[in-house]
Amino acid sequence: MKKRFLKYFLCLLVFVAYSCSNTKYLPDGDLLYTGGTVKVKDSSISRRERKSLEKELKTLLRPKPNSKILGLRPKLLIYNLAGEPKKEKGFRHWLRTKVGEPPVLFSQVDLNFNADILQNYSENRGYFKTIVTADSTRRGKRVTADYTVMPGKQYKIKSVTFPQDSSALEQAITRTSDKTLLKAGNPYDLETIKIERTRIDARLKEEGFYFFSPDFLKVQVDSTVGSYQVDLLVKAKEEMPARGSRVFTINNIYVYPNYSLRRQQRDSIKGDTSGIVLYKDYTIIDKQKLFDPRIFDRTLYFHKYDVYNRTNHNLSLNRLVNLGTFKFVKNQFKVSPDNESALDAYYYLTPLPKKSIRVEVLGKTNSANYTGTELNVNWSNRNTFKGAELLNVSVFGGLEAQISGQNNGYNVYRIGSEVSLTWPRFISPFKLKSSSGFVPKTKTTLGYEFQKREQLYSLNSFKGSFGYLWKENVRKEHQLNVTEINYVAPSLVTDLYQQQVDDNPTLGKVIEKQLIFGPTYAFTYTNTMLTAKKHTFYFKGTLDIAGTITGLALGADVKAGKEKEVLGVPFSQFIKMESDFRHYMKLGDETVLASRIIVGVGYGYGNSTALPYIKQFFIGGTNSIRAFRARSLGPGTYNGENESSDFLPDQSGDIKLEFNTEYRAKLFSIVKGAVFMDAGNIWLMQKDPEKAGAEFSKKFLSEIAVGTGVGLRFDLSFLVLRTDLAFPLRKPYLPAGQRWVIDDISFGSGSWRKENLIFNLAIGYPF
Repeated sequence: MKKRFLKYFLCLLVFVAYSCSNTKYLPDGDLLYTGGTVKVKDSSISRRERKSLEKELKTLLRPKPNSKILGLRPKLLIYNLAGEPKKEKGFRHWLRTKVGEPPVLFSQVDLNFNADILQNYSENRGYFKTIVTADSTRRGKRVTADYTVMPGKQYKIKSVTFPQDSSALEQAITRTSDKTLLKAGNPYDLETIKIERTRIDARLKEEGFYFFSPDFLKVQVDSTVGSYQVDLLVKAKEEMPARGSRVFTINNIYVYPNYSLRRQQRDSIKGDTSGIVLYKDYTIIDKQKLFDPRIFDRTLYFHKYDVYNRTNHNLSLNRLVNLGTFKFVKNQFKVSPDNESALDAYYYLTPLPKKSIRVEVLGKTNSANYTGTELNVNWSNRNTFKGAELLNVSVFGGLEAQISGQNNGYNVYRIGSEVSLTWPRFISPFKLKSSSGFVPKTKTTLGYEFQKREQLYSLNSFKGSFGYLWKENVRKEHQLNVTEINYVAPSLVTDLYQQQVDDNPTLGKVIEKQLIFGPTYAFTYTNTMLTAKKHTFYFKGTLDIAGTITGLALGADVKAGKEKEVLGVPFSQFIKMESDFRHYMKLGDETVLASRIIVGVGYGYGNSTALPYIKQFFIGGTNSIRAFRARSLGPGTYNGENESSDFLPDQSGDIKLEFNTEYRAKLFSIVKGAVFMDAGNIWLMQKDPEKAGAEFSKKFLSEIAVGTGVGLRFDLSFLVLRTDLAFPLRKPYLPAGQRWVIDDISFGSGSWRKENLIFNLAIGYPF
C-alpha cells in the first residue's frame, strides 16, 4: 500500500513540475499572462456595490488567460509537451491544436484599451465621473494586469418624461409608459435604456407601426439637475423615415401553398390566373389544387382591413409550421401599390413530401427492466383529404429479454399495428376555438398488438381512442380523450403458468380478460426549454375515469353480486389520478440537480373491486427505484421474492409514492456522471389476505424503500446511453426496526454484492 501511494505521489509531483515549467517555452523577452484583477476604490459607494461592480468589470477584461484546473494549466502543459509538429496532421498535431492551448502572452494585453472599456462600462452604469488606472505585477516570467477603478457616486433617475405631442406615434409611445422600465429613483443604466427602447418598439408593433424600429427612439439625458440625478426625456427622432410613424393595415393576402425555392415563383399573380382561388379574404395560388382553402382561413390570423400587429404575425407563422405539412414557411409584408398605408401579406409555403415511409430499428428498455430491439415501419400521408390531415399506419415487431431479476429466459415477443388519423382542428358538434399559436388537433387511433411471453402465455390487445390535443402556449398542453377503449384477452396459457396461478392467484390478473373504456385527461406544464433559468419545472397530471356512466346505467355493484358485462366481458369501473412533478436546479453550465415526485392513486368501484392490472402502479427498475429489480418492490411490506414460483411475479398496487433526486455533471467529452437517491413504494387500497402488509395505512412512511447509486451517461447526441449501479439503503419488507441496511453494506463481500448490487442499462435519462 505504501509503495502504491508513493508511486501516485511521485506522478503528482512530476505533473506539478511540468506545469510549473510552462514558462520555459515562452518566446524570448515575453511573459505569461496569468489574468487581470479589478479593484474598485471609492468611499462614496457601499462595499456591496464595490464587490458587485468588481465582479462585472472583471468579465470585460481581454484576453482571457489560459484555463486552469486546481491551480494548474493542463491544456498549456499539453501544448508545450506536444512540441512543434512536423506536419499538419497526425497525433502530435491533433494533441497540440485540438487538446492543447497556446500560451496567452502579456504582449497580447492592451492595458489602455481595457482601461477604456472599464471606464465606458462604468459610465454606462451611471458612474459618470469614473477614473481608471492600469498597471502590471510581474513574478518571474508571469505577469498580472491590475486595474484600479474610482467610479464616484452613481447617478439616479429623478424623472422620466414621455412625449406630449398630439401625433399618433407620440401618443402611442406615451401609452406604453404604464409598463416603463425607467423608474424615478432607480440608478441610471444605459443597458436598461436599450431594453426600454426594444420594449416600446414591441408595443408599437402591436398597434400597427410595422416599419418602426428601436433606433427611431432616443432618450435624452439631462445630468445638470444636480445632486447626482438625471432627467430622462423619451421621444421619437425627427429624422426617422415617414413610414416609421405610420399605422399600417392589412390589404391583400396571398398564399402560395406549393411554393418551390428552385422555381422562385414570382410574387405577382398577373398573367396566368389558372389555379388562383379567391376564398374569403385570401388569394390562394395553388395550380395543382393540393390544399383545401379552408385550412388557411383556420390557420391565418390576419384578415383584410385588420390593423397589423406582431402577435397575429407570429401566431400565423407558428400555426403554419405546426400544421406539420410544410417544410419551409416564409412570410413577407410589402407596401400595397393601391394604398401607401396598407400592407400586402405574402405566405410562401413549401410542402413536405405528401407520402413517406420510415423504417426504424430501435434498441430499447422499458419499465419492467426488459431490453431488446424493435422494428417499426411507418407510412404517412400528410395531406390525406387536402386539409393537412395526417394519416399514419405503423407495423411493429420486437423481442425483449429481461437483463436482471429471476425472469431470465421468459422472453417477450411483440407484433402489432396501429392506424391514426389527425385533423388540424377541433371536430366537435360544438364550436371550439383555440387562440394560441399552436394548431389544435383531433386524433383518432386504432391498434392491435399480439404479445407472447415465452413458455407462459399469449395476449391479444385491442385499443382505440378519440380525442383532442391543444396547447395554450409553449408551456401548457392539454390532451383530452373523449373515449379510450382497451380490450385484452389471453389466447394461450401454458400448463406451467396455470400451475403458478393455482399456487399464486395474484398471477391470474395478468391473463384475465379486461375491458376498459372511458375518458382520460392529461395536463402538462413545462418551462425546461428556458435553459438560462436556474430553476425549471415539469408537471404532468393525468385523470382516468372508466365505466362510470355505463356502471350507473346498468346498476353495477360487484360487491353485491351484480357484476355486469359488455359483449360478454366484465367491464372495469374506476377512477385513477397521477401527478409527476420535476424540478431542475442549474448549478453550473454542465451541472444540474434534478428531482422528481410521483404521486398516484386509483380506486375501483361499482363493477370493480380494484384497478385492472394494466392500469395498476408498478415500482422499481431502470426508470424508478433503481436499487430494486423492476416490479419486484411492494406492495407495502409484502415480499414478492418469497413466492414459490420459478419466476418473480410483477407486483402492482393501487397507490404509488415515489421520490428521486439526481446530481448530474459532465466529466469529459461525451461522458456525464450522476449520483442519485430513490425512495418510494406502492400499496393496495384494500386488504388482501394473500399479501400480508400490502394495504395502505397511516404507517406508510415507515414502509418506504430507499436506494442510492452512481451512474454514467454517454451522450451521443442522437441518443443517451445510461448505466446505473445501485444498492438498497432501506428494505421495507424486513421486520420493523431492521429495515435500514446501511450497516450491512460491504462492497468487499461477494455474497453482499450478488444480493444487493443492481446494474441498470437504459436509453435516455430516468426523468
